[in-house]
Amino acid sequence: MALAKSAVICLMMMMVIHCGVSMAANHMVGDSAGWTIGHTNYQKWADSKNFHDGDTLVFKYNSQNHNVMRMSHQDYSSCNTSFPIAVYTSGSDRITLHGPGHYYFICGFPGHCEFGQKVNVRVTVS
Repeated sequence: MALAKSAVICLMMMMVIHCGVSMAANHMVGDSAGWTIGHTNYQKWADSKNFHDGDTLVFKYNSQNHNVMRMSHQDYSSCNTSFPIAVYTSGSDRITLHGPGHYYFICGFPGHCEFGQKVNVRVTVS
């Protein structure tokens, strides 16, 4: 009887621990279209997702034609590429989101941001 009671308590503790742990997710930006120009409404894509602390954005693109720049809100809004927070150029970038708030990304190639190759990702508090 004591063994069965211990097993039930152990099982319940494992369930509580498992439910309290969230698994970080990988999000392919633009889904199957990837990070490109003219094929995806990236804001609509981002608005359809739930982003959490620890999730990873995966940007897949042709590095000869695109890049990824993390920007301030102001520079994102105006498509100003002069002051990026970070620049990624591998064509297969993995960017982990740390903490709640907005993360702003654009393509820095001339005209691409203005044509819609930009995304505002909002990370919510878990």
